[in-house]
Amino acid sequence: MKKRRPSIGTAGGLRSGPEGRCARSWTTRGSRTARAKQKYGATSDGRDATREIYHLSFIISHAEASVTVLLYVLLFLVSVAVTLGGCALFTNGIEWLGKRLKVPEGAIGSIFAAVGTTLPETSIPVIAIFFGTGQERTEVGLGAILGAPFMLSTLVLPILAGLLVLYAGLGKRQPQFKLHYGEVRTDLLFFLMAYGIAVGCAFVPSRLLHYVAAGFLVTLYLLYMKIKFSGDQEGGEALGPLFFARRSAVPSYGAIAAQAAVGMAGLIGGAHLFVTAAKAMAATLDVSPLLLALLIAPLATELPEMSNSFLWLYQKKDTLAVGNVTGAMVFQGTFPVSLGLIGTDWSLASSALITMGLAMVAVGMSLVQLFWGGRWRPWLLGSGALLYLGFMVFLYGR
Repeated sequence: MKKRRPSIGTAGGLRSGPEGRCARSWTTRGSRTARAKQKYGATSDGRDATREIYHLSFIISHAEASVTVLLYVLLFLVSVAVTLGGCALFTNGIEWLGKRLKVPEGAIGSIFAAVGTTLPETSIPVIAIFFGTGQERTEVGLGAILGAPFMLSTLVLPILAGLLVLYAGLGKRQPQFKLHYGEVRTDLLFFLMAYGIAVGCAFVPSRLLHYVAAGFLVTLYLLYMKIKFSGDQEGGEALGPLFFARRSAVPSYGAIAAQAAVGMAGLIGGAHLFVTAAKAMAATLDVSPLLLALLIAPLATELPEMSNSFLWLYQKKDTLAVGNVTGAMVFQGTFPVSLGLIGTDWSLASSALITMGLAMVAVGMSLVQLFWGGRWRPWLLGSGALLYLGFMVFLYGR
């Protein structure tokens, strides 16, 4: 006799036949559904957790970036404050030095202030050329020598013209430069003479000629100093007390030197702090490295001269403001160039020759204004910035 299979409802289990197959099917399907729910439910929870973590990390990263940018902005403000403080101390100290020595006002801006602010950056080519190693030392040295006159002639002078218009628009002063234009012509002519010799030496590979030219440039600057110190002593502006000796009607040379030194340290420190903040913020905001090289890096060397001139221009001391720039150009076109002629073979690349040519064109345009019109027109002086912008476009397209 056949044994019957267990059926549902019996102690044995499932019923045979169609009902049993259906029951087994539904049982299997139910177990699969349960496993699927368990599996995909866990995956859904994991995805939600991942999205939450990503969202939180996104918020945290943006918060950190915002805090970083705010810190860089604060660093900018600190650098500006340090630079302005150093500028006020240095200019006041230099003016008092000129007053104690009874030198002409033109010599204060063109010699004392100009040489004082350019000496730190002059140390760059000295160290690179005479104490550096490898071919890079020549490139660094020549770049430092030729970069300053180009920046001063094509950027700083036009900015001075723009600030003059701005100050006049704000009602702070008259819209024209108040200058001893004879002294300005002297500065520009000396620069053109010195830079013309420097350009000519680049096309004559004679070491003997380079040595002779270097000696001539140093002699030329000494002659320039003699002319400046023998100029007219009239026309000086009212001078406030020395910050380091406010109660003294005639401050000592020690107090003057200490204040000028502290001011110079503030100018240099503030300028480098400014550039550090600019580079860091540019890196955070993913700014092009080329933009850094063309626009931000040069501020480290030229910001002291610009700061002094901007303050003097605001104080209506135009002879000091302009003389600080043109005097720096004469110094940069003679003494550092003589170091380059002695310490290198003075073989200049095309880009270096272009910067020298553009600097001479900008100075020539400024000189033509004086010979034809007798004075500078701010809008025409500001047009020299087109040479700077054109060179930037040229470099960008190379």
